Amino acid sequence: MNIDSIYDITDKFEDELCRYTNAKYCIAVDNSSNALFLSLMYENIKGQEITIPNRTYPSVPCEIIHAGGKVVFEKVKGETLKGAYQLKPTKVWDSALRFTADMYIPNTYMCLSFTGPYKHLKLSKGGAILTDDYNAYLWFRRARFSGRRECSYHDDNFDMLGWNMYMLPEVAVRGLLCMKQFYNIDSTKRYNEDLELPYPDLSKFKVYQ
Repeated sequence: MNIDSIYDITDKFEDELCRYTNAKYCIAVDNSSNALFLSLMYENIKGQEITIPNRTYPSVPCEIIHAGGKVVFEKVKGETLKGAYQLKPTKVWDSALRFTADMYIPNTYMCLSFTGPYKHLKLSKGGAILTDDYNAYLWFRRARFSGRRECSYHDDNFDMLGWNMYMLPEVAVRGLLCMKQFYNIDSTKRYNEDLELPYPDLSKFKVYQ
């Protein structure tokens, strides 16, 4: 592996995620909640109603509200959530419970999670956005990095506001090593079952209203 800078490590992890998921572009971030937030900010949801399942991870309605949207809960059967779902009517998908080969859905921003003990790719903390939108890809890369280009800040031309959501290089290195588990000996991809986890009914809590 040829590494010329710390940014190359993250790039190589992103390339591997693209190869496995069949996404054109990938942007690694520090966690899935921030992946959702950046995607919703890019979609410019301020003032819009965003519909999500009433049983999901609590950070999802938080990110909708932080991005300026209003949460609408859609009742689901049972007490569990399985696989990926769309934050309607946006292009954003919460894919914290789906990570498998060739999973990318065209014309979306699919937000992955590598945080916690239940995920297929366990990195302790981390997330990513999958997309086929080149302009969005360029925006996400700078938005996650305080609006910076990937060069020394002494050489940069600051013309964009952003957030500190960059994936640490040491997490990206671990990701590269762990991705090998998703390939067979003959280099064909392995497919993973969707995860299914219990979540509380978030529609009962006034904080999300």
